[in-house]
Amino acid sequence: MCKQYTSVSPSDNTTALTVRTENGNQQKKHRYVRKEGSCNVVFRHVPEEWLLFVTDIFTTLVEIRWRVMFLIFALSYILSWLFFGILFWVIALANGDIMDHTNDPCVYEVRSFTAAFLFSLETQTTIGYGFRGMSENCMVAIIVVTIQDVISCFIDTFVIGIVVAKMASARKRAQTVGFSNCAVINLRDGFLCLSWRVGDFRRHHMVEGTARAQIVRSTVHTTGKMDVTYQDLVIQQSDVVLVTPTTIFHRIAPGSPLYTMGLEDLRKDYFELVVSFTYTDDSTGILHQTRTSYTPDEILWGQLFQEMIRVSRRHYRVDYTMFHHTAKVLVPEVSAEEFERKKQLRPSPRHSPRHLKPPTVTVELVSDNSLEAEVSTSQVGNRHQDTLMPPNDLTSTSLKDEP
Repeated sequence: MCKQYTSVSPSDNTTALTVRTENGNQQKKHRYVRKEGSCNVVFRHVPEEWLLFVTDIFTTLVEIRWRVMFLIFALSYILSWLFFGILFWVIALANGDIMDHTNDPCVYEVRSFTAAFLFSLETQTTIGYGFRGMSENCMVAIIVVTIQDVISCFIDTFVIGIVVAKMASARKRAQTVGFSNCAVINLRDGFLCLSWRVGDFRRHHMVEGTARAQIVRSTVHTTGKMDVTYQDLVIQQSDVVLVTPTTIFHRIAPGSPLYTMGLEDLRKDYFELVVSFTYTDDSTGILHQTRTSYTPDEILWGQLFQEMIRVSRRHYRVDYTMFHHTAKVLVPEVSAEEFERKKQLRPSPRHSPRHLKPPTVTVELVSDNSLEAEVSTSQVGNRHQDTLMPPNDLTSTSLKDEP
């Protein structure tokens, strides 16, 4: 079933995609899904966008860049030290520790703002130089230290969790699973098939995976509205255990969007083949997805992926230098529909008989005491008769009839 929705895409001068309009074809300098798998879509005027980011702050921090995350975490520590340093300085000022050095202080050796900031830093980081410390004279200072310790635990836990989640992000694992640079169309079991290659570059492979493909078409109306439609492709053997590189193929059969499309039609058409591979990593148990896309110029007609797996005495060897290599094969440049029609009109080959009769030899005795052997050989459609002359020693010997 085709889906439709309206989207807004920015201009990108690095890639190109042909989009059909109501007045004809128009060149657009962008593609729907980039080769590395990211979607070339931005959202404008999202209602309460900042509120959505703050509400899901954990996901927001996982998705931001590393330099922004380090800046936020550094500011969180520095601002917390500064905030509690101000509180300790206010407590010391209210207790008279700054003006009167003979007074019993709330915090030992805190008689300036710099000393209060250093005490806050030492308390939150649990350094404990032994020079500044709490006294039991001020209950307010004890409560502030307790609150600071609890908040420091929350900050440490939050920072460690974000860093671990960001390092274990599915995007990083997805970069170790790659697709071939191009897709190919060739004959497979007597049918035209569209195929592409997927492989895992790590030694520790995934548990299981599922391949999927869609044809994405974009249509721009005269009013400026853009419709994006999806058409699913049926994939044979979509469930794959990706131990070695695998070729995923789609049989171009009736019902396929490519069934009525030949080589010339493919070069003139406007669509994007978006393929994905969703899998579970056996090391972390996390679900990942790798995506890429192919334009009609990246779909090679009459090409076949070269073999990259060899068998040795002890194991299988995979040569990844051949991962993107293809070779030319003889493939008719007609659509799958026309190819099937010509294949049905082609006369069936004439089969030869399975069993051939062996040649027979007949020997007859004649009355003039001479021996003649008449051999008749029978084959399909032909009969041959040959006369065998007996040896000389047999001609001199009289043959007697048995009573």
